[in-house]
Amino acid sequence: MLGFIIQRFIQAVGVMAVMSVIVFCGVYAIGNPIDIVIPPEATQDLREQVIQNLGLDRPLYEQYFIFLGNLIKGDLGRSFVYNIPVLELIGGRLPATLELVLISVVTASVLGVFLGVYSGYKPDTWISKLIMGASVLGFSVPSFWVGLILILTFAVNLGWLPAGGRGPTVEIFGIDWSFPTLTGFSHIILPAINLALFKLSMMIRLARAGTREIMLTDTIKFARAAGISEVTILRRHLLKLISIPIITVFGLELGSTLAFAVVTETIFSWPGVGKLIIDSITVLDRPVMVAYLILVAFLFVTINFVIDLIFAFIDPRVRRGGAS
Repeated sequence: MLGFIIQRFIQAVGVMAVMSVIVFCGVYAIGNPIDIVIPPEATQDLREQVIQNLGLDRPLYEQYFIFLGNLIKGDLGRSFVYNIPVLELIGGRLPATLELVLISVVTASVLGVFLGVYSGYKPDTWISKLIMGASVLGFSVPSFWVGLILILTFAVNLGWLPAGGRGPTVEIFGIDWSFPTLTGFSHIILPAINLALFKLSMMIRLARAGTREIMLTDTIKFARAAGISEVTILRRHLLKLISIPIITVFGLELGSTLAFAVVTETIFSWPGVGKLIIDSITVLDRPVMVAYLILVAFLFVTINFVIDLIFAFIDPRVRRGGAS
């Protein structure tokens, strides 16, 4: 087991090293932030001074090694626009994105697995056919259109829920959260539904496909022949056998939603990280862009590392195969 963990850790470090080079070179090849940071009427001496202060007069490889050294020390630089540490800037927006993503992904996963297992266990009932038909909408309808319809229906026409914003927050363990308050939670409902629809449809279809496949195996047939109850078969055999693909998709969807909830945050004016990166791209705030992409890469690598460890505990074959 220790060899498996070490192997996966070395792979994760290698991926992060390659991603840091790609992200840094890619971002620094786009535009010149000086044209946005400094007003056009600034003198040439002022421009040269700002360029020197920001370190943009150094060769690209030298800028990268300076960035890498600071990254190892936990310093991702200062924002060109806000003039504050990038980690502080992103950290102030991260709780808003985190609570929205956790509520939407966890709800979609739990509900999707339940509905998918039911529709796979009883595929011929009208409820199962209705579930599978409704799941098509989650794939076929664009999220921005769904968001606009939700706002038009529940905020404008009915007036039941707010159209955007985060609402009041409560500090828990030094972090501001909005879901503990009724008003704050009401602000989460619409964007969470918009984020959850695609994930819900994916989980339904994934759980149904896994259930249909497992129900035809000899394991389930022998369990039924042995007189084991259907509830025990579902709990001890079926859910365990379909857990690996579900855990994989859950981890990847959690990471991708945290990283790319831009559309939903923009539509609902949610003050999260996605809105921040869009604003940073607009003004070419390079430190924020690089830090965001590095953190996204680190997030995906960490999630994959954790998923590999979970697989090793669930299925010993994965552990033996990875160590060989």
